[in-house]
Amino acid sequence: MTAPLKRLAAAFGQPGGRGLPMPLALAMLAPLVIGLGVAFILPVGRLLLVSLWNPHFSLAEFIRIGETPLYLRILGRTFGLAALVTSLTLILAYPVAYLMARLTGWRLAAAVAAVMVPLWTSVLVRGYAWIIILQRTGLLNSALQHLGLIDQPLPLLYNQFSVTVAMTHVLLPYMILPIWSALRTIPRDLPLAAQSLGANPVRVFFLVVLPLSLSGVASGILMVFILALGFYVVPALVGGPETLMIATLIGQQTTELLNWPFAGALAAVLLAITLLLVGLFNRFLGLDRKAAQ
Repeated sequence: MTAPLKRLAAAFGQPGGRGLPMPLALAMLAPLVIGLGVAFILPVGRLLLVSLWNPHFSLAEFIRIGETPLYLRILGRTFGLAALVTSLTLILAYPVAYLMARLTGWRLAAAVAAVMVPLWTSVLVRGYAWIIILQRTGLLNSALQHLGLIDQPLPLLYNQFSVTVAMTHVLLPYMILPIWSALRTIPRDLPLAAQSLGANPVRVFFLVVLPLSLSGVASGILMVFILALGFYVVPALVGGPETLMIATLIGQQTTELLNWPFAGALAAVLLAITLLLVGLFNRFLGLDRKAAQ
């Protein structure tokens, strides 16, 4: 039995795959594999085929991406904005997750509800909410003018600022939850033991808590970064021409210009770069090994 099959069998039973027979384990996985193939692999494969075969095999659409500075800038902007949003969510999420890990009872339930409620709200609704807040006559500009801090409304909407703020708000729970999950697994005796040995709270955090929570941090970074790369609704709502991202460009090529080969080439480039980054991220941080532990 190969190593992947052994790990698959072990996931459905006792170590070594003695819990369930391999045919039964594979049969239980079959609906998931079929659904994944129909909903993801087949459409992506067909889109890639369209980009390469129209009406014969050609790399013209991929060459067009590499030779056009505009498309390269859009790709760079997409990855740069994804990195910025990931950094902001990490900075904001870690203190929240750390506080949640120290709460119990109804306080913990209230904190979890506050994090989960945005996930239950439509992204479209949250996008329009940010339009109401950031527009020239919106809540933020009106409040600043009422306080006398500004004389004229600030251009807070349809630019990179609005896209960054809205995306950070939408993706924040995806960073909080993995970090909170990792912090919950840290035994409470470890920080107390470090304090009893003379470590101050700062040293306890950086030498004990933070290293033990890095698996959650890595998972959150990877999840948020990948989701940010493919964001479509929020940039389309609160962004402008100067904040055009690759997902929005693909949408324009398919729905407005009906240029499916070029849209497929853009999607293939984005997918290839994303898979490369995920592979590098996994290799250097060892997410699969940490998950197995």
